[in-house]
Amino acid sequence: MSNIEREQLVQVTDYRWEMAPREKMAVPVVIFASRELVEAMDERVFEQARNVAMLPGIVKASHAMPDAHWGYGFPIGGVAAFDPEQGGVVSAGGVGFDISCGVRTLLTGLRRAEIEARAERLADSLAANIPAGLGSKGLIRLNDKEMTAMLAGGARWAVERGYGSEADLERIEERGCMAGAEPDQVSPRARERQRQEMGTLGSGNHYLEVQEVSEVFDEAAARAYGVQEGDVVVSIHCGSRGLGHQIGTEFLKRMVVEAPKHGIQLPDRELACAPLRSKLGQAYLGAMRAGINCALANRQIVTHLTREMFERLFPDHPLRLLYDVSHNTCKEEWHEVEGQRRRLFVHRKGATRAFGPGHRELPEALRPVGQPVLIGGSMGTASYILRGTTESETLAFSSACHGAGRAMSRRAATRKWQGSRVVSDLAARGILIRSPSMRGVAEEAPDAYKDVSEVVESAHRAGLARKVARLVPLICIKG
Repeated sequence: MSNIEREQLVQVTDYRWEMAPREKMAVPVVIFASRELVEAMDERVFEQARNVAMLPGIVKASHAMPDAHWGYGFPIGGVAAFDPEQGGVVSAGGVGFDISCGVRTLLTGLRRAEIEARAERLADSLAANIPAGLGSKGLIRLNDKEMTAMLAGGARWAVERGYGSEADLERIEERGCMAGAEPDQVSPRARERQRQEMGTLGSGNHYLEVQEVSEVFDEAAARAYGVQEGDVVVSIHCGSRGLGHQIGTEFLKRMVVEAPKHGIQLPDRELACAPLRSKLGQAYLGAMRAGINCALANRQIVTHLTREMFERLFPDHPLRLLYDVSHNTCKEEWHEVEGQRRRLFVHRKGATRAFGPGHRELPEALRPVGQPVLIGGSMGTASYILRGTTESETLAFSSACHGAGRAMSRRAATRKWQGSRVVSDLAARGILIRSPSMRGVAEEAPDAYKDVSEVVESAHRAGLARKVARLVPLICIKG
């Protein structure tokens, strides 16, 4: 550890590091990771986490998860809570451009041998019917009235239009609909970008994977979640597509201009923010919540399309939703800080909510065990199901990591790998890849990411979330 920020870190436990407040920092920086992960982190992670600690109204600490890497404004894997009673702010850079990007996992009731017998047909069918890739368009076209209804209703809107059932809503964060959305705060440009993108995966690290449960770590939690070793599940990772990106772009520009009017000195322009109580802060929250609903509706439609493809090949195995959890959000939540319950606005950028056992916002069936925490791996590597913990509330406002985290840029990945070679190498391991872009495959090569098992182990050991099951890919539909 040679740079200044690293030298300020003090190891508190094997999986917790702290940087004491200095200069304009209002709170410390806390990083949850093994020594190996900390040493491998880009130095910008420490700089960005330190800058977040300077924002007005921040509470307790600026946190970084084990998968943390450089992002726009906040590090990806950054968590921070702000108190509106203390001049707290909301930052578009603390939410990210892909608002409510998230993962949902479906239970199939199938075993690996049943999938392998029809793997090629299933892979081709999923790839042909679920649009993926940069600028991908779906068959759904939303007029202005339906766009507004979708932005207000989220997954509930989708279910009401035949894309799934009421039972799905019980297994989605916010029961499928984010309260407080204000569709009127979403610009015509953002709406236009989304008009033909409902029911699409998009590009980058988004995917649909058919996976096998290869190992179970917590038998009781696995039973509660309905998974056992050898089961096949489907995981869907996508977000709010062009609409979310446009919301982020537009509000960041407005926040940069308005910050000085509120006496906010930004440590970095990318951390542009607005007071939670300001007109602009409230407008962003309304638009962002509409973006969350867009992502929830999008994943619900992709789920419906997935079910249709499975029903053709496996008519006796309806797909049931285990859970859907978002990354890239700012949520109004109640948390205990220094013995007092406080209303806070928790930014999780590239981080997932991880409520522990007994939390009243969880469905009854899951409440005794804790929230499923769905950790996506990189293409060709394992993913994980974890469960939220009670201690995570104290550690990081009930938050955990969301994936492996990039180890190199997409540009560097394309210089090192060829997409066609990645596809053939994975096929030799029994993993079928379908993608409209070989460049996209190269950008997402498995070794372009950190070791997801090490990231998950750090989250487990730190107490952020506990391991339940390991998933390995069989088929991956990649954007």
